[in-house]
Amino acid sequence: MPALNVEFSDRELEDLRQIAKERGTSMKALVREAAAADIARHRALQEGAEAFRTFFAAHAEEFAAAFPEDERPSSGEGRAA
Repeated sequence: MPALNVEFSDRELEDLRQIAKERGTSMKALVREAAAADIARHRALQEGAEAFRTFFAAHAEEFAAAFPEDERPSSGEGRAA
């Protein structure tokens, strides 16, 4: 199984020891759990962003009608001849 060496400051290492002790787990398990939780959070944010983009694209005309001031001018608008 691949491994990763991670350096911590003395303070961080002591905090990790204390938290692991309070939770009744090993430092290795604590750090792995934290990393796995961050990975899951990152994936959820990516999926949420994609769901928003899909929804927005499907309702672009409705958004444009509701918020015309946020629309970009078309290529010909706003230019002097």
